[in-house]
Amino acid sequence: MLLDVKKMPGIYARKRLTYRVLPYFLISACSFLLPNYASPQTPVSASTTASDLALVPMPREVHEGATLSLAHGIAVTTPSHDAEDKFAVADLVGTWKARGVDAREGDKGKVKVVLLRQDTKKAADILAHSHISFDPAMHDEGYVLVTDGNTTYDIAATSAGLYYGAQTIKQLVVISNANGNVKPASKAVLHGVTIRDWPAMKYRGLDDDLSRGPVPTLAFQKHQVRVLSEYKINIYSPYFENNLAYANNPLAAPPGGAMTRSDVKELVSYANQYHVTIVPEQEAFGHLHHTLMFDTYSELAETPHGYVLAPGQPGSLQLIQQWFTEIASMFPGPFVHIGADETLDLGKGQTKARVDQEGLGAVYIDFLKQIYAELAPLHKKLLFWGDIAMNNPELVKTLPKDMIAIAWEYSPHADGFDKWILPYVNAGMETWVAPGVNNWRRVYPDFNNGLANIQRFVSDGQRLGAVGELDTVWNDMGEGLFNMDWYGVLYGAAAGWQPGMSGIPQFQNSYGQVFHGDSTGKINQAQRELMAAQTVLKNVGLASVSDHLFWVDPWSQQGQQISVKLLPVVHEMRLHAEQAIVLIAQARAAGPLREQNALDAMDMGARRLDFIGYKFEAAQEIASEYDRAYQEQNDPVGKHDVGHELGTISGANGQTQDLRDGYGLTRDLYRAAWLQENRPYWLDNISAHYDMAMQLWIQRGIQFSDVTSQWYTTHTLPKPEELGLPPAPPAAPADSATPVGTPH
Repeated sequence: MLLDVKKMPGIYARKRLTYRVLPYFLISACSFLLPNYASPQTPVSASTTASDLALVPMPREVHEGATLSLAHGIAVTTPSHDAEDKFAVADLVGTWKARGVDAREGDKGKVKVVLLRQDTKKAADILAHSHISFDPAMHDEGYVLVTDGNTTYDIAATSAGLYYGAQTIKQLVVISNANGNVKPASKAVLHGVTIRDWPAMKYRGLDDDLSRGPVPTLAFQKHQVRVLSEYKINIYSPYFENNLAYANNPLAAPPGGAMTRSDVKELVSYANQYHVTIVPEQEAFGHLHHTLMFDTYSELAETPHGYVLAPGQPGSLQLIQQWFTEIASMFPGPFVHIGADETLDLGKGQTKARVDQEGLGAVYIDFLKQIYAELAPLHKKLLFWGDIAMNNPELVKTLPKDMIAIAWEYSPHADGFDKWILPYVNAGMETWVAPGVNNWRRVYPDFNNGLANIQRFVSDGQRLGAVGELDTVWNDMGEGLFNMDWYGVLYGAAAGWQPGMSGIPQFQNSYGQVFHGDSTGKINQAQRELMAAQTVLKNVGLASVSDHLFWVDPWSQQGQQISVKLLPVVHEMRLHAEQAIVLIAQARAAGPLREQNALDAMDMGARRLDFIGYKFEAAQEIASEYDRAYQEQNDPVGKHDVGHELGTISGANGQTQDLRDGYGLTRDLYRAAWLQENRPYWLDNISAHYDMAMQLWIQRGIQFSDVTSQWYTTHTLPKPEELGLPPAPPAAPADSATPVGTPH
């Protein structure tokens, strides 16, 4: 008979970062209790423990049996007539076919997957025979997987539960890419399992910034929804400041850079089949500069052309009512998000006298109540960001109890996140938590901070009674690419589904296999290398690898201040980034991988990171070389080297040309990565930045070429400061063998 996972909590109970599993000798001794996972005709490999499974999220209770070869294909079926159940079958088959597995719908196959509703006799018989209970907590989205012989059963009470069980089964089919010349079907196996699983949090979502540059194509949003659902995320929340096209207020939406009504209709319909609810977020208080910059709305602005609506203006509520009435007609889900975060200009303009008299918190809370009353006829649940109201916990208690507070904070905190969550929990309000992927203003997301923030914030939310998680990505400065963010997004999915503190090492060991189909482990290591590169810089006071490091002129005053910190560790940092590039290439060479666009973005991020290091190295070397040439120009012996030194700076393979080429290459890679996910809108704003950086080093290359001509004509050189060069760094001791940039 099958193991009774409910009656053996010591084996399957989740405890902090690890899963308890039977010792090997006890598994062997109790092997007579295990089901007959494999048919006599199917080759079987040795069983492994649950910790060897690559699964995201990791199920609550899991035991792995033998693996089943899929060399002869796999069949998927369901006796259910429910359209959503049939969709789950078709989705499984379509996914496996796309991965090169011989998959088909129906019950004809040596290896089979059967989706069953929990209230059917067949499901009841399997659960009873296996001594597995289907608890009330599992009803809405939980599932049981049982492998018996050559058949894996997916049992759930709802279509959502069946779908999520099917997503776990997707991950149980593994195709090795360790030998690229072997056909995928001959390498595919299905891991036999016994699993009971259900979510820790009812709402598991992603807030996606569409208003600071990149606006995804509809095709990419569909891809996002499909992938998010595979990791059991059930909410996708597009964030709008001015990037939703309104019929009644069309002025602010940029042509080519906004979702239209037809876009929304198509996305909502598409997401519904994947059990994903689209929750629109339209800022309704702050973050409205791109609307308030138009004089049509000038009377509504707290400060002239600012970004906060003035609560005292009747037109403010009228505008909000018009927006959300249209939103309600487009988005049929139960929620709308009114934003209301970072209203930092409140009380600095039209409402100054009122704020001085009543207090900032009172004016803020009162306007939230007015918005609630204005939108009540729409019969939607209102979500709002909690960063302002949390500072006035007594006033929070006066808010309508059916509003939903979203506590947000994006830094790791070793002492926890209680102070962000408790003001709303103590007020009796439904509360969600919103950690951050830490992708904003980054050459590559800072997953050291992002994963730590998500881990603790979500587990604290669960402990304190929060029922939802809304993981966030932001595109401050407009350079963010979503395809770089998947690592943090999928860890957020795991954290919201799994109870307690989700293990980071377990996720890191699973990510490459689950998301990219990489069985070599190289993608996992590449992500760790990029995290290590960030750590190197963080350890010298450069908090994160920001976009600013990529753009700053190393010869500027600020660039020189950065050089002092960066140059001692730049060699170490570059080695990590370059190793990531190598690992990605090696994993790709080992065999076909999935999510190639995400790998392109990852590779491009590593190259931008590496180029930061080379830029500062080369800038220092140019200053040193020119200073040496300047000092040698009157030396009878040394002057013979001046021409060579000048040619090293600007000539064939000169360093100014290297810096021009580096910006040119990353510009091309960046544009390609952008267009893989986003509309052309706004791209030129970033491309122009690349062009300006290229022009800077082109101009400097011309300048040094002119200096070279001057040398050969007059045998004189201008002073370094006349060329904009910073002071040359002190020369290393003659007996020093330490390369430039190597940490001491």
